[in-house]
Amino acid sequence: MKHFLITTVFLLFSFTTLLAQDDGIFDPVKWKVSLDKQSDTEYNVLLQATIDEGWHLYSQTQFGEEFEGPIRTEITYNNTPETYTLVGDTQEPDVPVLFDPVFEIDVKYFEDKAMFIQPIKVVNPDGLKIIVEVYYSVCDDEKCLPPDTKTFELDLASGTAQKSNAEITEEDLEKSAALTIDVKGTDVFKDESESSEKSFLTIFLLGFVGGLIALLTPCVFPMIPLTVSFFTKSAKNRQNGLANAILYGLFIFLIYVLLSIPFHLLDSLDPEILNNISTNVTLNIIFFVIFVVFAFSFFGYYEITLPQAWSAKMDSKANSIGGFVGIFFMALTLAIVSFSCTGPILGSLLGGSLTSDGGAWQLTMGMSGFGLALALPFALFALFPNWLNSLPRSGGWLNTVKVVLGFIELGLAFKFLSNADLVEHWGLLKREIFIAIWILCALGMVLYLFGLIRFPHDGPKRRPPMGNILVGVLSFAFMLYLIPGLTNSSYANLKLLSGFPPPLFYSLYDKDTEAPLGLEAYKDFDEGVAAAKASGKPIMVDFTGWACVNCRKMEEQVWSREDIFSTINEEYVLISLYVDDRKELPKEDRFNFLKPSGDTKPIKTVGDKWATFQTVNFQNNSQPYYILMDADYNLLNKPVGYTPDADEYLYWLQEGVKNFKGEEPK
Repeated sequence: MKHFLITTVFLLFSFTTLLAQDDGIFDPVKWKVSLDKQSDTEYNVLLQATIDEGWHLYSQTQFGEEFEGPIRTEITYNNTPETYTLVGDTQEPDVPVLFDPVFEIDVKYFEDKAMFIQPIKVVNPDGLKIIVEVYYSVCDDEKCLPPDTKTFELDLASGTAQKSNAEITEEDLEKSAALTIDVKGTDVFKDESESSEKSFLTIFLLGFVGGLIALLTPCVFPMIPLTVSFFTKSAKNRQNGLANAILYGLFIFLIYVLLSIPFHLLDSLDPEILNNISTNVTLNIIFFVIFVVFAFSFFGYYEITLPQAWSAKMDSKANSIGGFVGIFFMALTLAIVSFSCTGPILGSLLGGSLTSDGGAWQLTMGMSGFGLALALPFALFALFPNWLNSLPRSGGWLNTVKVVLGFIELGLAFKFLSNADLVEHWGLLKREIFIAIWILCALGMVLYLFGLIRFPHDGPKRRPPMGNILVGVLSFAFMLYLIPGLTNSSYANLKLLSGFPPPLFYSLYDKDTEAPLGLEAYKDFDEGVAAAKASGKPIMVDFTGWACVNCRKMEEQVWSREDIFSTINEEYVLISLYVDDRKELPKEDRFNFLKPSGDTKPIKTVGDKWATFQTVNFQNNSQPYYILMDADYNLLNKPVGYTPDADEYLYWLQEGVKNFKGEEPK
């Protein structure tokens, strides 16, 4: 019987090993353990972790509450007073505490390499074997892997270490075999790929929109007809005028692109510097203050300009030099003179880029879009001068644009204060307070656009024009959209604003995180399958984790949509398996699992069990990971991971239902 079980298990693992060549299984940390002799009785145990690019190994320090932050690294030893003793705690690299945008708390993590050092004092060296067990988890920008345990046996005499594998018993083999199910339709795993690259097109378009907004400010808009007329009238012929105007627009574009180059230099000196800037509490508070100052400047209480001498000097150079160089200085003069209007918009672009993962390249794409939007009118109106007649005249509407931008700047300012608040856990800007401030900003905009409140540079009071009314109605609608965010209901998600307000758990209300959205979710696979057989429904297996941020995003932003929620609730039996659950299994359920590589893994906790179950049966070890199947383990379609597109996710769910019923998906 024993030999039969061994043969069966190894054949099974040979098959799963072949399937595991797919990119679904990750092992991004390689450990090397050794001894460094200091004296006859003093040694250092050295644990060196080599970490794949893009992955983070976390500190031994626990940050945040349990299940709020990443899983910390834990290192344990088999020391006893009779053999050897630990001298102090295990030392780790001294790295700064940074705000992690994935977990939205401050953490310590290691990249590329990390060395852990544990000094020990040997009491009895005869035949001493030092057992070191490392428990850890790693994350990248999209996913976290379930925690893993590596055990090493160090020989004091040689100073070398090898992986320590537990003896596999017949009971272990039986329980390992029981962990495997006969999944049918595994060909759907083939050609699965996940791309973590972010497209910069959206950032470019947002920068372009920012440039178009800047065009409508009092500092820039009046310059369009004046500058185009200058080029078309002062040139010797029309062709020269067109060429000069187009060149002028090109230089405007290049100037704004060049403004992002210093951040590339910073990024090349230290790849982490932009992240350090974005997560620094002091700098976030400085951004908050600057944005508030910009907002009140837009309201008209004071004017922010660069030194007059700068623009005068650039203007004189443009007039004296002439030619291409003169046109460049004209473009530079425009950039300086218009700073009081473009500065706050550029500040938003800068702050937004530095507080996200895109870094310098994201900033370059945003600045490129901004510069292109500013440059295009000068080139287009030079090519088609008759279009100038269709431009609206300068007037009070330009000041209205500035005041509206002021309200937007004021709302954005609190995003930076929120970043600092989350890092320091001050509790000043809980989610509902943040949303209330945005509601007040939207209300202020509505009252201003309808003429109920006024600012210093507004003209005589008159009936609000149609443009004001339209924008005011939109602002009022936005305010109404925000109001449910103050409640403790399913409508508080505000999915359109995901990433701007503090996370749902950072709330004035007590939050229950045990079950997603109040759905009925089985926490045991076998119990869920039994329920599916009894109800005649298909199964949705949800491999998740307490510390999985993208799992929470899927639940709060995708599952919460009414049609998706009802589909999961009514059409499926949901089985949520938490791969990082550290609740210990009953002693009779614990065992040593034999990996395809020949290594062993102790199955001690609920998380150990479900993480191994996922890897063995579905050739994937990342979360979130969703599988649709029937109670006989027939896959209904291709499993998916993080899918923020709700329509795509709904189609996937509906496809599973139709395949279960034998219908053709639409």
